Amino acid sequence: MGKHASLRFRQWLKWLRPGLFVKRWLLLTFVGTVLVVLGLSISLRLTPINSLLQLIESVVRGLATVIPSHISGPLAILLGLGLIIWSQTRSVGTLTEALRPEGEQDIVDVLIAQRQRNRGPKIVALGGGTGLSRLLRGLKHYSSNITAIVTVADDGGSSGRLRREVGVLPPGDIRNCLAALASEEQLLTALFQYRFEAGEGLSGHSFGNLYLTALTHITGSLEQAIAASSRVLAVRGQVLPATMADVHLWAELADGRRVEGESQIPKAKGRIVRIGCTPAHPPALPKAIEAIEDADLILVGPGSLYTSVIPNLLVPAITEAIARATVPRVYICNAMTEPGETQGYRVSDHLRAIEQVTGGRIFDVVLVQKKPPSPQALQRYAQVGSEFVELDREQVIRMGYRLLLADVIQEDPQKGYVQHHPQRLAHVLMRWYQRVHAWW
Repeated sequence: MGKHASLRFRQWLKWLRPGLFVKRWLLLTFVGTVLVVLGLSISLRLTPINSLLQLIESVVRGLATVIPSHISGPLAILLGLGLIIWSQTRSVGTLTEALRPEGEQDIVDVLIAQRQRNRGPKIVALGGGTGLSRLLRGLKHYSSNITAIVTVADDGGSSGRLRREVGVLPPGDIRNCLAALASEEQLLTALFQYRFEAGEGLSGHSFGNLYLTALTHITGSLEQAIAASSRVLAVRGQVLPATMADVHLWAELADGRRVEGESQIPKAKGRIVRIGCTPAHPPALPKAIEAIEDADLILVGPGSLYTSVIPNLLVPAITEAIARATVPRVYICNAMTEPGETQGYRVSDHLRAIEQVTGGRIFDVVLVQKKPPSPQALQRYAQVGSEFVELDREQVIRMGYRLLLADVIQEDPQKGYVQHHPQRLAHVLMRWYQRVHAWW
């Protein structure tokens, strides 16, 4: 058997794998065809069974007199199998050409992957900014049952302008998460993330932000606009705002200043001692609470501690739902400190800041980057007042947290950025979850 034939045979065997819901339909098709033929024959009084048996007997007897049975039997079997394989190859090939883009993997591999993702754990990921979108970009390969709960406190850039001028909730972080969870529709995703660089009033805006804003007015709510966009982008999972309230962040600094606005807090360059929002107790989106209560795994972070992660936890119902959960709850700590937010912070300082908002420990496990980045990257970060987040192991354990240490970052050699690697981070989390979920 040649290499190509062997490969095709292995591909065909995949159709027999359990759980694809293919074999049963092929069998039912065959049974249905036989029943139709029998029904028509009986209706026409052709006594199909006796006639068929007599016809088969005469044909077999005739063949046996011309060609010996030890040759005619196997020959008939091979001819029948050849016709079946040829017809099925042509029909499946036609379906494959119609349903998959050129150059992509075989449809059976796509079907197997889709079935595995559909059976994946129900994951809730909370946060905002680029950190959450990078996490989602990796997780979508393991599960289609993902709910991203996103902060709506952003008031800078394109989102801030739309918020002030049009009166909509900021769409930027939601747009990033929708694009991250989208299937491999690269052109649509690129269009959604496209940012205008010229044009009066358009410069600085992304197409996705404008699209979500327009769709919000058309459908009547941001929630409906997100649902419609999810269908367009073939999103694996769902994206939900933490609240539908018009939330504005404020922070009190160690020098006594009070800073208003999410985008202004890092610019103040002070040590944050207290953070809150207006209104003080925003109501949670009911679907977000339902997702948390139904989750198999809850993830928070990575992202800017005070302006991406904590804003979700300022919604009391969300914090309470996470605290009640009996499933694994993981906080993904940032790898680098951020000037104006977490300068000089160790891992335990991140956890204390969260506990100050939530009133206690709501996580079980903390994922921490194991190795620091390269000396060159550390030097570049030091120039802007940032450093590697130090793990004070004894203090973290004393606070009641379990540690998950792993190398989950990547360095951009051109820009010098250190970011979480989507696939590596998701692989570590899912491998850890598979080990612990049976006894959790």
